[in-house]
Amino acid sequence: MRFTRAAVALTAALGLAAVSASPAAAIRYGEPDNEEHPYVGIMVADDADGTPMWRCSGTLISPTIFLTAGHCTFDAANVTIWFDEDVNDREASGYPLGGETSVEGTPYTHPAYDDAAFYLNDLGVVVLDEPVYMDSYGVIPEEGYFDDFFVKRGQNKQLFTAVGYGLQRSMPAGAGLTERSLERRQATLKIINQDAAFGEKKAGNSVLFTNNAATGGTCSGDSGGPIFVEGSNVVAAVTSYGLNAICAGTGGGYRVDTADDLAWLATFGIFPGENWETPEG
Repeated sequence: MRFTRAAVALTAALGLAAVSASPAAAIRYGEPDNEEHPYVGIMVADDADGTPMWRCSGTLISPTIFLTAGHCTFDAANVTIWFDEDVNDREASGYPLGGETSVEGTPYTHPAYDDAAFYLNDLGVVVLDEPVYMDSYGVIPEEGYFDDFFVKRGQNKQLFTAVGYGLQRSMPAGAGLTERSLERRQATLKIINQDAAFGEKKAGNSVLFTNNAATGGTCSGDSGGPIFVEGSNVVAAVTSYGLNAICAGTGGGYRVDTADDLAWLATFGIFPGENWETPEG
């Protein structure tokens, strides 16, 4: 079942705070990031008139390149990004229209992206209008990082860390139990299996991860956020989709380690294992 992109498609009148189920996610049952991943930001996609349409998360992987999901950049004319840990104070941050701490950028979507089958090429980047210098940045993985995981099913205990902004809990409308706060949070994930969630017969593009109250997971409002190899800044996947409206059971990540995706990222000057450094002075 495919959800609408409106998980992050929100009206300006609601301040981009309400959400519905989508191919998106935000950290659920996680914990505050506490500045562990300052290069993870929250983005708002605007139309040609500058009207906010939806929000997503993503990772700064160089001073000018922000990595996110393809369904986050598709049909967007411009993107505004914040790297603040918390943007709940709308007056201070200027969210969702932009403010002193936000940066603007131009969105690009994987050339093979099809919105009707978003999970097959769900990768996007935003090229910032001006560089944002940090002590470190996210790093993309070597080609085929995930391949051995599915050959030796159940034998690899590698953990992953999902980071993003959005809902901490999603419940049916009227229940009064939905929890939302626009702050960066993280959660620990484990691999369940290789894609096939949409009947694509193991196309090799996505991974299903755990999503539960015990270890945390992803939920509506955080598409494009990084899924790091635990204990590192390697972005193994970007959050791509959820399989139900209450964000339970599983969450899908789009792989960043395929030859096709790495070739496209190379056109922006981004290569596996590349660690950017802030210039002195």
